[in-house]
Amino acid sequence: MNLGELLILLALAVPLFVAAAVYAVGRMPDVRETLTLVGCIALAIVTLAMLMRVGQGDAPAWIAARPLQGIELSFRLEPLGALFALMASVLWGVNSLFSIGYMRGRREGNQTRFYVCFALAMFGVMGIAMAGNLLTLFVFYEILTFSTYPLVTHKGDEAARRAGRIYLGILVGASVTLLLPGIIAVHVLAGSTEFVAGGQLAGKVAPGVAGILLMLIVFGAAKAALIPVHAWLPAAMVAPTPVSALLHAVAVVKAGVFLILKVSAYTFGPILISEMRAAQYLLWLAAATIVIASLVAMRKDNLKARLAWSTIGQLAYITSAALLPASAGLIAGGLHMLMHAVAKITLFMCAGAIYVATGATKVSEMHGLGRRMPVVFTCFLVGALSVVGLPPFGGMWSKFLLITASFGSEEWITAAALIVSSLLSMLYLAPIAIRGLLPPVNDAPPAEFTRPGGAPGLTVAAVIITSAACIALFFFADEVTAFLIPIAGGAP
Repeated sequence: MNLGELLILLALAVPLFVAAAVYAVGRMPDVRETLTLVGCIALAIVTLAMLMRVGQGDAPAWIAARPLQGIELSFRLEPLGALFALMASVLWGVNSLFSIGYMRGRREGNQTRFYVCFALAMFGVMGIAMAGNLLTLFVFYEILTFSTYPLVTHKGDEAARRAGRIYLGILVGASVTLLLPGIIAVHVLAGSTEFVAGGQLAGKVAPGVAGILLMLIVFGAAKAALIPVHAWLPAAMVAPTPVSALLHAVAVVKAGVFLILKVSAYTFGPILISEMRAAQYLLWLAAATIVIASLVAMRKDNLKARLAWSTIGQLAYITSAALLPASAGLIAGGLHMLMHAVAKITLFMCAGAIYVATGATKVSEMHGLGRRMPVVFTCFLVGALSVVGLPPFGGMWSKFLLITASFGSEEWITAAALIVSSLLSMLYLAPIAIRGLLPPVNDAPPAEFTRPGGAPGLTVAAVIITSAACIALFFFADEVTAFLIPIAGGAP
């Protein structure tokens, strides 16, 4: 086994080891949480090493099994997957730091199960990020779904069970009835589901047939939450806030848009995408999703619900990027995957810190709370402005590239939707922080802390880290963009 194969094996083994170790020491909370953090650090080191090898042109690859002739369980890193793996592993660590403070501060039950499922979810994410073909990606895509189900239903009440039914019903239903048939059809038509530079199907199928396959895969990847397969995402907000952060920033939704970006680049290819009428229809649907989700978000008083609908719109940005008849859209989509992940996890963790400290869940309850929690609300403002796309925050560059690619490919509806959504997101996100930090004189006094001392120190530390990253990424966006350039036409 060479070094590249060893790194892939370690990326899969570390989360599994963490899950087993955490389960074994579940009755010792300090040991359990220390093991979780050590595992996060170890996985981040492994994924960083893999990203560096990809950047040097020595991408790790490993064929783990050949169960049938022509069917392989294989792994192969390319820039998009390497970025996804590193992003997920680093944010898992930050979210775990936040989770320790949140779960202890809220005195939540079943904490061992919580950390075990988190680790298993990261095992699924690593497999998705490193998948060398669609069949391997599908296997780990479903592992991610089932490992996150106990997190969605963590509270165990009727609302949580109902959310879990919606979660599994939509995600598994879409995978089995749409995504899997699409993958099988790709294998039949192309003879393989391997990811190939320029597209596995390029030159092998007519644009009309390819359009049907694209529809099956895009709607089958329901984790991307494109309307009308989006209802699972707002429903899942009954879960604890660290789970919401995992779903919306680190794992589930990003796995959905990652899949769409991956098949656009390596299964269909930019040239075939540009020839498909179906891609045009999906672009219009994504534009509608962007605007509708933003309008719904404006009406939500529950903070997590508002952030959930914001995520639906932002995911449609990335779906649009994958479907643009211009390879530059793929780079913009990969960059936005990263920028949105860091900004949105900041917003959700801020919401969790506020909830632990005060019990407040509604936007209308947070006026003036910034005077009591200035650090948390300042970090919320940073995350909000990055989602909006203003400088000096990382979200500016991904939005700039995506809007530029839309104009460059003459997709005026997509460009207009992106601009309108940015303006709307300013209206439904920024005022939360501004009213919290600078309430009107006649406002009622802010709520008192329900937890002595306010938000746990670990929750505040986590939001400081990710809000600082929102600013740092503004200055390093060029390096990330340069790293992603091969997905627009280079070898996977």
